[in-house]
Amino acid sequence: MIALELLASILADPFPEGISHYAVGGLFVGLGVAVIYLGTGRIAGASTFLESTLSYGSSLSRFQQYRPSRDWRVVFTLGIVAGAAVYAVTVGDGVWTTEVQAWRLLLGGILIGIGTRVGKGCTSGHGVCGVGSVSGTSFVGVATFLLVAIGTAQLVMALGVVP
Repeated sequence: MIALELLASILADPFPEGISHYAVGGLFVGLGVAVIYLGTGRIAGASTFLESTLSYGSSLSRFQQYRPSRDWRVVFTLGIVAGAAVYAVTVGDGVWTTEVQAWRLLLGGILIGIGTRVGKGCTSGHGVCGVGSVSGTSFVGVATFLLVAIGTAQLVMALGVVP
């Protein structure tokens, strides 16, 4: 019991709004990934969405490799966006919940998109699906992502950049 109280006090600082909604969200993400894998045999990664979607309008071989699964990937990605929107409207604080400028979000999204293709998968894909399937590559990838993210955040804060 003392160990749980100690753990709760350690987690209180980085999670000032509590940890329960993160835990519930993580549980749903894990269940969703498991259901998709068990139902389709596919790993539920979203980082190939852009390339697979470009296969609708481009005949380049790079984009055509995802053609057999492109419809599924569009539905999967739209489901992620719709789920977030439903949560934001019904339970959250509204649709736009950040003070970060739109151009920063767009630039960050583009950089993440490029990074996911260079890294052959996104952080959540490696973190949820890769680590969940005991992939050594994903363990190394997740550790690398975390270390770089922590270092970058510390550097940005030291430079005085605020959202």
